[in-house]
Amino acid sequence: MAATYGDLRHLLPGSYKHQITSWLEEDCPSFDYGGFVVGESEGEARLLGKSKGIVAGVPFFNEVFSQLGCTVEWHVQEGQPIEPIKHCATIRGPIRKILLGERVALNILARCSGIATKSASLVAVVRSQGWNGILAGTRKTTPGFRVVEKYGILVGGADPHRHDLSSMTMLKDNHVWACANNRAAGDGGVPTSTDSIAAAIPRAVQSAKAVGGFSTKVEVECRSLEEAHAAIGAGADVIMLDNFTPDGVWEAARKLKHDWAGKKQSFLIEVSGGLNESNAASYACPDVDILSTSSIHQGTGIVDFSLKVSLR
Repeated sequence: MAATYGDLRHLLPGSYKHQITSWLEEDCPSFDYGGFVVGESEGEARLLGKSKGIVAGVPFFNEVFSQLGCTVEWHVQEGQPIEPIKHCATIRGPIRKILLGERVALNILARCSGIATKSASLVAVVRSQGWNGILAGTRKTTPGFRVVEKYGILVGGADPHRHDLSSMTMLKDNHVWACANNRAAGDGGVPTSTDSIAAAIPRAVQSAKAVGGFSTKVEVECRSLEEAHAAIGAGADVIMLDNFTPDGVWEAARKLKHDWAGKKQSFLIEVSGGLNESNAASYACPDVDILSTSSIHQGTGIVDFSLKVSLR
């Protein structure tokens, strides 16, 4: 069962309605030939859940039909698991308008529900190990569809992580490398070792904090203990251990928490890189605060839905 946070509709920006409008326009850019055949008869359609999964994406589904002058009555709650064949909702209005919104609405609902289902499944896997940290998505989302995908992650009980480049300062290896390279170029050389990259981390963190202010957290991607120590010492809020082995994560996370106990402000340890349902549990150690993975939203399956129309 997905986690419940209250009514998630209240999180959505007004811009999502404009996106729905553009998707409807994309699907019918000129004449609606099929709709011409149907005419303006009033009727209703049953939304049927045809595969197992968690229902997610209700506000987007509703908005599609609201813009077309139709109403939606839901018979299941968002976040609720369903089995096939489940009558999930009833849509009422002009049949032509119902069919005009059918594919857009189903595509959104199927994809969002698939992400929620996958998220809930992986949350269950790590919770089964007794780990109570945060399972998060990533920024590897579909351009133009991010708000739907992040919404699905939330419905599934996982953490959406940062939404965009402005949500948090994340200094990945390329940022730090570029910072080190710029300094080395000024000195007439090029950094070639991990130590050189570690030496550049404090400058990168200091620069990020100077412009981000007190309210913007800084996260640093680290490939080694040396880089992690440099980031913590510089005041980074989150340390990402990237592409470590499970054993490497257990050892590094334990050592970092031990070595910095009582010496600096608190920091979080995030683990990322290739995590999925088959291996995430092996990274869920007590000293790790966050597991982040794109597997809960990138390349996931769908929950299958269909609409069946009937006249009143």
